Amino acid sequence: MTEEQLDAAAAGLAGAWPALDRAAHRRGDLEWLDKAWERALIIIIAADGRAMIQSNRLVLTGSAGVSGERLFLGVDDSGTPYFAVAGEPSPIPEGQLAHLWEVGADLTARDARLFSQALGLVQWHKDHRFSPTTGAPTVVEQGGWVRREANGELHFPRTDPAVIMLVHDGVSGLEGRALLGSGALWAPTQGIRRYSTLAGFVEPGETAEAAVAREVLEEAGVRVRRVTYFGSQPHPFPRSLMLGFTALGDPAEPIVIDPVELADAKWFTRR
Repeated sequence: MTEEQLDAAAAGLAGAWPALDRAAHRRGDLEWLDKAWERALIIIIAADGRAMIQSNRLVLTGSAGVSGERLFLGVDDSGTPYFAVAGEPSPIPEGQLAHLWEVGADLTARDARLFSQALGLVQWHKDHRFSPTTGAPTVVEQGGWVRREANGELHFPRTDPAVIMLVHDGVSGLEGRALLGSGALWAPTQGIRRYSTLAGFVEPGETAEAAVAREVLEEAGVRVRRVTYFGSQPHPFPRSLMLGFTALGDPAEPIVIDPVELADAKWFTRR
């Protein structure tokens, strides 16, 4: 791909650009938030992380009758406020509860981004109702972007950086090869094994580029070079930011998989 094609592809990643103006200056304005709630559109996230989907669209509801912690997401171009709430979405005709990973590719870019933001924030609150240091309860502030302890200590939403990389042999066209792996926990479907690009978390004291090289070596035994950043995408399962890279590898180098991580790894052409 040319540099222009790579830029265009990266810009098209789901969730690459925000669906809303997050209006951070409004988060501490309780009066404004109360008024915004009255005219807001709400995305309700179920306990298992699913949301209501109808005809490949994210179902949003008004605030009437909706209870729970109000998590302010932002405003759209028309000034309409959006909030997320943890709860059980009401059934609707032809609607179904679905996970983001099940329907994300079928949603509009706006809906995929809304779902991702809401899911990530709701799950962070679910895991931080109590202080990680004292065990004391925490309360929501700043429109859902802070949890505060009684002693004044503040906790903010966190995102874990992870890398996902396409390791290739540098050959252009249909004969070019890419290194793909099959997860150790992925059961074959009708005897067919699923393969994907390799991925892993960035460790403390490590750059994203170093994580790419380490993960490929650990999981597949292949050394890489020319690690190049491609683009990023939110991955709220539960709170990752996926940093996409390409890297150059040598198909002549023996593949040695880590059986804890992978059941298999191979070089594939486009054919």
